[in-house]
Amino acid sequence: MTLLRPLALAAATFFTLGALPLVPSAAAAGSSATTAAAGLTSAASTAAGSAWSAGVPIADPTPGAAKKLFTIGDSRIEESSGLAKSHNFDDIYWTINDSGDRARVFGIDLSGKVEMVLNFNAQVSDVEAIAVDKDGFIYVADIGDNEGKRDMVSIYTMPEPKQRGDVEKMTYHRYDFTYPDGAHDAETLLVEPGTNQLYIVTKATKGAAIYAAPPGPSREGTNELTKFAPAPPGVFTDGTFLADGQQAVLRTYTDVQTVAWGETPKVVAKGAAPLGQGESVALGKTDSTLLVGYDAKDSPVYQVPVPAKKAASPAPSATPKPGATNDAGTESKKSHSLRWILIGAAAFALLITILTFPPGRRERRDRQAENARLTGQSPPTPHRRHT
Repeated sequence: MTLLRPLALAAATFFTLGALPLVPSAAAAGSSATTAAAGLTSAASTAAGSAWSAGVPIADPTPGAAKKLFTIGDSRIEESSGLAKSHNFDDIYWTINDSGDRARVFGIDLSGKVEMVLNFNAQVSDVEAIAVDKDGFIYVADIGDNEGKRDMVSIYTMPEPKQRGDVEKMTYHRYDFTYPDGAHDAETLLVEPGTNQLYIVTKATKGAAIYAAPPGPSREGTNELTKFAPAPPGVFTDGTFLADGQQAVLRTYTDVQTVAWGETPKVVAKGAAPLGQGESVALGKTDSTLLVGYDAKDSPVYQVPVPAKKAASPAPSATPKPGATNDAGTESKKSHSLRWILIGAAAFALLITILTFPPGRRERRDRQAENARLTGQSPPTPHRRHT
């Protein structure tokens, strides 16, 4: 049994010394903690920045430069006051003159050449906007009222022709509307793609609003508009829904604004447009582009991107650099193993110690008796306690 004592000490020493090199240095541990803290701080800063950007509705225009497509040089179009993409013809855009012209619509191609003229027999006052719905009907909005004196405004509808060419007498329908709160000047007509719901956005430096026409307006009598929502800030001269019907684009003299539609339409992005008196906007050849025009003779038409909210910067990856991940994982595993090695060594040493330290009385008597036999002496008499 006594031989087990040095064995126990040796075992404890072996386990301890053998495990110590597995412990990461204090410097390494501090470095890892610093790196982790820095990563958390960076991630928190980025998240805060993203949240701040998300709270700013006018975030950033979609990258892309304006591209001049053509000039409307036809002498019959003196003041192009609206622009709408054709439903039946891939290369045709419809436009109308501002106040002072008779009731007619011009179809221009992508070179600016007038390909079609649609005449309709109506007494128009101040035509300001044009739109095309999903069924191929053209809407001509006689809604201008610079002096704020009109008792009612009118919208004319007519089907797009199936073939190219001038039409001397278009079949049309007229719908009359009144505002619930008095006369307003307006230059923007919106036709929702899914339902053909009509909206008029008034033009004012303050207090502009969006008014909705009743679903399925009547051609008999006058239809009363309903105030749908306050208009976003801006003096709006034209507008159009995007193809998905979830957003619209509104035009001002100087920019275009993407508006998220809903109970309270909200501007989500702005994009600058080429300088000039901005007067018209229409869907482009793709869903991500627009055409913008100007109220002037020889009006230039540009292609610009649909303004979109700037994407939030991606948060830094939580994955450390190659090598750092493996080292951190290995160190963690080594530290875990080290604890169990030390616990095992301590338990083994304790067991040996209990078995070997100190020797019992019986062992001492046996050793004394053996010494007495070898030396010829009488074995010692065991001492008893006196009670």
